[in-house]
Amino acid sequence: MKAAIVNEPYRMEVIQMDNPTLESETEVIIKIKAAGICGSDVHIFHGTNAVATYPRVIGHEMVGVVEEVGQKVDKVKKGDRVIVDQVINCGECYACKIGRGNVCQDLKVRGVHVHGGFREYINVDQEDCYILPDKLSFEDAVMIEPSTIAVQCIKRAELNKEDTLLILGAGALGSSILRIARLSGAKIIVADIFKDKLEDALKAGADYVIDMSEEYPEKKIREITGGYGPTVSIDAACTKETLPFLLDVTGNAGRVITMGFSEELSPITQLKITAKELDVRGSRLQNKRFQDVLDLIAEGKLDLSGSISHTFDFSEIIDAFKFIDSRDPSIRKVVITF
Repeated sequence: MKAAIVNEPYRMEVIQMDNPTLESETEVIIKIKAAGICGSDVHIFHGTNAVATYPRVIGHEMVGVVEEVGQKVDKVKKGDRVIVDQVINCGECYACKIGRGNVCQDLKVRGVHVHGGFREYINVDQEDCYILPDKLSFEDAVMIEPSTIAVQCIKRAELNKEDTLLILGAGALGSSILRIARLSGAKIIVADIFKDKLEDALKAGADYVIDMSEEYPEKKIREITGGYGPTVSIDAACTKETLPFLLDVTGNAGRVITMGFSEELSPITQLKITAKELDVRGSRLQNKRFQDVLDLIAEGKLDLSGSISHTFDFSEIIDAFKFIDSRDPSIRKVVITF
């Protein structure tokens, strides 16, 4: 089979690999039909993901069709359309035992620590498969995984209808968070430097938007929140400047959620956190949130259509990464189709 592997930063190639085989009686083999390019995939390609190992077949937002099943598989059957959970955890460490396997001590993530979905076939345990709704195309179904990240983030934020939420960044991550956050009833502010993304955010349910390139953003945030500041802030831009900014603008007793993996130092002080008694919380991956998202889709509360801005055939995957690096403002979500 063909697979896209990153041998070292900025060196990706499409190679021939052996087809996977069933390694246990509860495994299945999936023919990949579509896979999304996530910001973390781009970071691995650039060599800026602190936890990835090389060489690596990347890609963790993957959907496909079950082609072969082990003898004890009873959750899915051949021909089922499925999405794959990217998280592999030990089940025995402290984090796993308290229900937070997404930060398992021995965490492995498909496409980061073990080979992922930018290949024609993959073998996974049946427990990592979730059946797709019939009404979703493979391309749109790719957006289920980013939605699980958003659900996890909102759970970590303990967001409720009494909150005022600031989402900093209106790209693919911020847009997914907005879709989930609006279901809480909270007042939502979205800030970014791209006008078209802010327009999209308003259409998607944001109450206010702030153009960080033109306005005095802190002053605008104070005006919108009556001088208090947001009670919850989520960093969906993840640069070294964004966390200090959110610590400055978030109101007393607020929660600040950080999702980035940069190792660049950010200039923050204890005073910013202690004086306002802020909760600064990380949110990583997702924690068995696939069914939550599938339930929202079934209930008509979550519409994933219109999220994909560009698709590339798997044979063009290197061109797809080059296109993302061009920073074309029309880019929202890029999907590889097989």
